[in-house]
Amino acid sequence: MVNNETKAHEFAKKQREISIAEFFEKNRHLLGFDNKRKALLTTIKEAVDNSLDACDEAGILPEVIVEVIDMQNDRFKVIVEDNGPGIVKSQIPKIFAKLLYGSKFHKLSQSRGQQGIGISAAVLYGQLTTGKPVKITSKISPSQPAHYYELMIDTKNNKPYIIKEETVDWKKPHGTKVEIDLEGSYQKGDQSIDQYLKQTAVVNPHVTLIYTSPKAEQFVFARATNKLPVHPKEIKPHPYGVELGMLLRMLHDTEARTLQSFLTNEFSRIGAGTAKQICENAALLPSTKPKAVTREMAEKLMEGIKKTKIIAPPTDCLSPIGAEALEKGLKKEISAEFFTAVTRPPSVYRGNPFIIEAGIAYGGQQNSDSQAKLLRFANRVPLLYQQSACAITKSVITTSWRKYGLQQSSNSLPIGPVTIAVHIASVWVPFTSESKEAIAHYPEIIKEIKLALQECGRKLSVYIHKKRRIFAESKKRSYIETYIPHVAQALKELLSLKEKDKEKTEQLLKEILEKHRGELEKIIVNNPDFDEELALEGETNE
Repeated sequence: MVNNETKAHEFAKKQREISIAEFFEKNRHLLGFDNKRKALLTTIKEAVDNSLDACDEAGILPEVIVEVIDMQNDRFKVIVEDNGPGIVKSQIPKIFAKLLYGSKFHKLSQSRGQQGIGISAAVLYGQLTTGKPVKITSKISPSQPAHYYELMIDTKNNKPYIIKEETVDWKKPHGTKVEIDLEGSYQKGDQSIDQYLKQTAVVNPHVTLIYTSPKAEQFVFARATNKLPVHPKEIKPHPYGVELGMLLRMLHDTEARTLQSFLTNEFSRIGAGTAKQICENAALLPSTKPKAVTREMAEKLMEGIKKTKIIAPPTDCLSPIGAEALEKGLKKEISAEFFTAVTRPPSVYRGNPFIIEAGIAYGGQQNSDSQAKLLRFANRVPLLYQQSACAITKSVITTSWRKYGLQQSSNSLPIGPVTIAVHIASVWVPFTSESKEAIAHYPEIIKEIKLALQECGRKLSVYIHKKRRIFAESKKRSYIETYIPHVAQALKELLSLKEKDKEKTEQLLKEILEKHRGELEKIIVNNPDFDEELALEGETNE
């Protein structure tokens, strides 16, 4: 019988540190690489998101070229090229061949990327499935040469392994080009590359996208506006969103000398007076040294924060699309007859500010007998997978669309020729997983989504009811107009009129019809009570 001490030593020899690259090498499904079709889409998504973020931060109107080449036998080459600011030479290997390396994780401002894991995960997937390195060309100015790298990831150490490095001639004045070989599968449909790029064009109307599909078809999604999005500013964390462990770490790392200065320097919306109030509510001295704060004292400080009324965090850290731009984006990519969009006032969850925007496209060439098409977006990025698990879907399903003129079965999307778009802009989007495909069910977020949908729904209801009343009125007129010739004929016979008098009688009867029923458009459009009545009905029912 082996004694326990021997076993313990044997187990100890087997223990070793696992790098993050090794972890995701075995668990790539967590990042959206769980099947070939999704892997191809995720790779393009991560590369395009990086390009758009770089252009937006540099104040450049983005022009992104996406090319997907079918290499046969489920092998594809993905090439994404942008006109962004380029990448400094020393940073290229780390950005593309080191997981959890980036500039956005600790920054509280809206951006597409958050974790510093996306593009390097795509490189890792390509390396695993084809054994080929990623190829990067990047240039920061017309006066500088372009730097070319071929890289792989050393998964044991989560470090870049440089295969080739050189300077090359590149006609582009500045920008970055990424080439990744990978195993994939291309299919058209709702969860395809084509749909992702089309939806990206909807919520990024300032972007020009040129896409060449694996079937060598070229699509150009031209920009609808030359106006760049508002550049979001970085903010400090809001005290209502801090948790005990985070607070203890911040107290340990701060350079502030007193608790009062710690509160005013490390958090947003806390001035000297508010800091004193928090200390008073926590029964702690404002002059206490932050590094001397124990766990028990930190718990008191947390209670003091909860008891103190602190104004909501600033919202200049967000860059919403805007109702007008969202409507333009929908009009550009969707064939419909009615469009509306709204942007809600800023709100907060766990101390994080966020803004909800919604848009509706109704009618046109859309199918009137199928479920509504739902477009979900987070920080201007389309979400194509895990629709049923998303807070956006729940909000749409639990909104009563019958009141707004659409059919709806219980626990399902409305039925009709309609596309519904919902966008959340936040400094930290609460995704349900690392693959960033669905929004977590925070009550504050669901409430704001429903309010935005109801606002759009009321405008849709007005349009649908006007359309129906115009149709009903035209139907009544057609009945009356059917009998006008018969009435004219009867009058001719009764009054012994001539044929030309009969024609004059028909004309007079039509004039009487117009006089008594009014012009068709005006009877509906100029009804002073109609719009208000419908809007109030929607408010009351909700």
